[in-house]
Amino acid sequence: MSAPTLLRPAAARRRLLAAGGWAAAAVALTGAVAPQAVAAAPQSAAPASAHAAAPSKPSAPSKPAAPSKPAAPSKPSKPSTPSKPSAPSSQSSPSAVHATKGTNLDEWIKQAMDVMERHDIPGTYEGIHRNIIRESSGDPHAINNWDINAVNGVPSRGLLQVIPPTFDAYHVAGTTKNIVDPVANIVAACNYAADRYGSIDNVWGAY
Repeated sequence: MSAPTLLRPAAARRRLLAAGGWAAAAVALTGAVAPQAVAAAPQSAAPASAHAAAPSKPSAPSKPAAPSKPAAPSKPSKPSTPSKPSAPSSQSSPSAVHATKGTNLDEWIKQAMDVMERHDIPGTYEGIHRNIIRESSGDPHAINNWDINAVNGVPSRGLLQVIPPTFDAYHVAGTTKNIVDPVANIVAACNYAADRYGSIDNVWGAY
């Protein structure tokens, strides 16, 4: 506030004191000062600078993440195609049963020797043929009803005159269990002779 403004009330107060005493001066002073105080009040309550920072805007809420799509279920694997069973071998299985074929001694001996070879049973064509001629003369149904075996109830039978207990004990897989079958009889007899004498070739008489 400037000095002249302060001097005006003082000058007026002196005039009032001279004219009417202290009471008049007090009234005059109150009236002169009050408006100034009122006028000055708004300056102290001036608003804050216009450059004050404006309140920050609330941040926008973040969008929720989109739910992930569930994984597609995997397709079940196709069952494997069962493999086709292999075709049976053209070769005869050792365990297969083969009945005698042919109608003559030569064929029977050759078929028997094929079986013997698969089972490592020794014997030559000559040795087999020689013993067959002596024992049965080549008759597959020959039977001995007069020797000790016949007396004991087990007569020898077939091409190589084998008794039933010996045939059963030395029967070879792949042949029939018919004691008078030519191939089955030859192979069983040769198997017995190999065990007892080393080979049918070593047999020159009753065995």
